[in-house]
Amino acid sequence: MKKIIMAVPLVEMDGDEMTRVLWKLIKDKLILPYVDLKTEYYDLGLQNRNSTQDRVTTQAANATKKYGVAVKCATITPNKQRMEEYPELTEMWKSPNATIRGILDGTVFRAPIITGNIKPTVRTWEKPITIARHAYGDVYKAAELITGEPGECTLTFRGESGAKQSISVAKVGGSAVWLGQHNTDESIRSFARACFQYALDTTQDLWFSTKDTISKVYDGHFKDVFETEFEAYRIRFEAAGIEFFYTLIDDAVARVVRSKGGFIWACKNYDGDVMSDMVSSAFGSLAMMTSVLVSPDGHYEFEAAHGTVTRHYYKFLRGERTSTNPVATIFAWTGALKKRGELDKLDDLQDFACRLEAASLNTLRDGVMTSDLASLVDDGTAVRAVDSWEFIGEIAKRL
Repeated sequence: MKKIIMAVPLVEMDGDEMTRVLWKLIKDKLILPYVDLKTEYYDLGLQNRNSTQDRVTTQAANATKKYGVAVKCATITPNKQRMEEYPELTEMWKSPNATIRGILDGTVFRAPIITGNIKPTVRTWEKPITIARHAYGDVYKAAELITGEPGECTLTFRGESGAKQSISVAKVGGSAVWLGQHNTDESIRSFARACFQYALDTTQDLWFSTKDTISKVYDGHFKDVFETEFEAYRIRFEAAGIEFFYTLIDDAVARVVRSKGGFIWACKNYDGDVMSDMVSSAFGSLAMMTSVLVSPDGHYEFEAAHGTVTRHYYKFLRGERTSTNPVATIFAWTGALKKRGELDKLDDLQDFACRLEAASLNTLRDGVMTSDLASLVDDGTAVRAVDSWEFIGEIAKRL
């Protein structure tokens, strides 16, 4: 058959461990037979990030600014354990996702992939819940310090004008650990506008939650910015018949588990990281969650919302076939291909991506799935748990 021709490349960011194995399998079996795939390739595997002093991550983010659409494989953010596993590392490199988000200054929208025969753990949920995660600052850009003696820690800001503001954080009588985090008005406003626009684009209510009763200044500022920015969207929200409201995050959690779903839940950076995992697990699996980073300039980075599946990777290295769920990674590719097709007015590319998504969902609806989902089907469908290779082969048959 004649392959679909692409006009502009995607930025392709390869990753680590089991997801890297599946990345190649998905390309070889599901995409390359049908698409004359054009990508600008960046290897964000941990070894290459180390050998390039992590410059490759910055290069990939800047390439996304150039071409507008990227697709990213899951990557390792090293901790002490990872430093032992990978002794060649010269530094405990920062999260590549945080670096990319910082450069693009976008908002991450994460939503579960619904099949119909896999019911949410929260039985009241009938529609997807989309997590809108702020993608800059907070703990991901924090400065940290351990001290070993009594003393006082202060927080000081020195303006370019020469003005200085300083407050006492705490006085301690012995060893202590400290964390200083920040955010910017520009990024918070971009986050708010992205959330309001996404709510209008998808005709969904928008919830926003922080803990401004405790963090009266920091979280309170987020709340104030959202309320100020909403004034420019209020009339359009009313015309669309959708609602924006603010509530404390603990109240939001209680509301979410009692809701029917079908709304956007906007969260600060760390809150969104945690809550998206909770939502995806309750809808079925961490491997059934889409994720797209949208920048204020209209740049898009698609990825799966889960990690590198380390446990399965070590089984794979021992020669075992694993039942690792590739659906979210497939949907990262389809999301990027659809957006590329939309921007370049390539109907065939968009149609192909939709067909690949349909083939994936039909495979699951036919009861063929990886083991993480097999025990979740309760509608009478006959289930056959398969390994990743057979699962992708079944998708290929339907495609």
